[in-house]
Amino acid sequence: MDPANQQKQNEPEEPRFLDFPHLPDDATQDGKPRLNKYSSTLTKDHDFPGAQAMLYAAGVPDLQSMKNSPHVGVASVWWEGNPCNMHLLDLGKTVKDAIQKQGMLAWQYNTIGVSDAITMGGEGMRFSLQTREIIADSIETVTCAQHHDACITLPGCDKNMPGCIMAMARHNRPSLMIYGGTIAVGYSSILRKPINISTCYEASGAYIYNSLKQPDDGGDMTKTKDEIMLDIEQHACPGAGACGGMYTANTMATAIESMGLTLPGSSSTPATSPAKMRECIKAADAIKTCMEKDIKPRNLLNKRSFENALVMTMALGGSTNGVVHFLAMAATAGVDLTLDDMQRVSNKIPFIADLAPSGQYYMADLYEVGGVPSVQKLLIAAGLLDGDIPTITGKTLAENVASFPSLSQDQVIIRPLSNPIKSTGHLQILRGNLAPGGAVAKITGKEGVKFTGVARVFDKERELDLALNKGEIPHTPNMVLIVRYEGPKGGPGMPEQLKASAAIMGAKLTNIALVTDGRYSGASHGFIVGHVVPEAAVGGPIAVVQDGDVITISAETNELSMDVSDEDIKARMAMWKRPKRTVTRGVLAKYEALVGDASHGALTDAF
Repeated sequence: MDPANQQKQNEPEEPRFLDFPHLPDDATQDGKPRLNKYSSTLTKDHDFPGAQAMLYAAGVPDLQSMKNSPHVGVASVWWEGNPCNMHLLDLGKTVKDAIQKQGMLAWQYNTIGVSDAITMGGEGMRFSLQTREIIADSIETVTCAQHHDACITLPGCDKNMPGCIMAMARHNRPSLMIYGGTIAVGYSSILRKPINISTCYEASGAYIYNSLKQPDDGGDMTKTKDEIMLDIEQHACPGAGACGGMYTANTMATAIESMGLTLPGSSSTPATSPAKMRECIKAADAIKTCMEKDIKPRNLLNKRSFENALVMTMALGGSTNGVVHFLAMAATAGVDLTLDDMQRVSNKIPFIADLAPSGQYYMADLYEVGGVPSVQKLLIAAGLLDGDIPTITGKTLAENVASFPSLSQDQVIIRPLSNPIKSTGHLQILRGNLAPGGAVAKITGKEGVKFTGVARVFDKERELDLALNKGEIPHTPNMVLIVRYEGPKGGPGMPEQLKASAAIMGAKLTNIALVTDGRYSGASHGFIVGHVVPEAAVGGPIAVVQDGDVITISAETNELSMDVSDEDIKARMAMWKRPKRTVTRGVLAKYEALVGDASHGALTDAF
């Protein structure tokens, strides 16, 4: 075969979404670029009088606006029951007002969300990952059905951000994202220290194992463990905003900012700060720039920008969930991104951020010392981050951050590149006879780089949670807890398992490692491995691990294996039968039928 044809065969297929062939032939209007090229299908002449009647009723003020004003969708992932999302309706109203002051029409709508923190450890968590697809479906649907010319999205919680970006890649109209922002840091007067949502789950493990104590530095030592738990529960989340550490929400926001799809500073600006409101106002100027210069999402979603996303994730100690989301976003945009790219970037980027969950500080603290733009400046100057990528401002990433301060010498949140926490990234892609299709490990180096232990197998997360609640997981010897049938199909829904991982940390069970075909929360830390492919439900080797098998996890050799021969694995598989499906109707059944594996982003449209 001709080498050129071979190379073309190996390139990812250009995304093919619904085309809109009946756009106006003239590219300009009054000598300027036509900004209403999609909406004019409905608003020009009298081709769609019913549509125009509905638009007048919805608020179009006059004929001039009907014929000439572009339509911008303002899509918020708003709902009241979650602090990550509860303020997004008001942010969206600010955006809408600013757009209308630019002489454009703004249409505000919202899509659904699920609170990971509220559903964590329960059956509701099975609905979380699939919301990414519903969010993308919703925004694509409204944008295309209503002939919007541009789109501004306002996400807050974990799956929101990738869902919004996937939607943008699908409809590919001028778009930008406004991150809802991080929550303020909570504080416990009994523990005498800052706390956050992860503290709640770790305290749960300490509560069960009777190791929940307040410090002996003048605190009230008379408090019972129930009073301590109540204090944590009432003060961990002081208001609106996404969970405050380098968890999944902040991981995705910092990555997307580094890809050029938000205004500079969006990912580190606190949710309730005046600066966040100013960002919402500035977004109107930015979206108009995107429309005038025809800057579209798939112009920005390319291999270089995804490389930037991975660099920021490794440098800041981001969530394992970033892997499944980056793969999904890239596939949706037609960008060739694989697990091998994750490992390649991890091998070269130092881990430099002392941020929760493995560190002391929070995103609100990072904001005070310059925020994400200051970190970007550091990495651009070092040649680790590509400052020449284009962005939604019409400028390069380097130009966007040029006016931001450099990190001061006396700040302690971001370590010097010459003295990192770990010389390479914390995310490792593991393979072996336990995960031939790959697995994702989060190993910061604080817990070592290799773990060998005896397997104890649980067929569902709830079985492990029950054992932990009864105090049945001992402190010795080294043990690898296997949690299976929690993958995209087996869960169904690939739930996060922060309840178990945090309880183990809170109980100080340092002899424990966790391995699952499900996911772990961005707030998880310790020796954890998730996203095992193939998953148990489709007959992956994890389905035949037995109690007592010796499991090896190594970030040195990127290995995840069990001391079972190929012959024995084959014999066990011959005896294996897939468990009966737990869900046969409803949205999770549809998700199970459509979803692909985690090593390819757990997508539902990878046909």
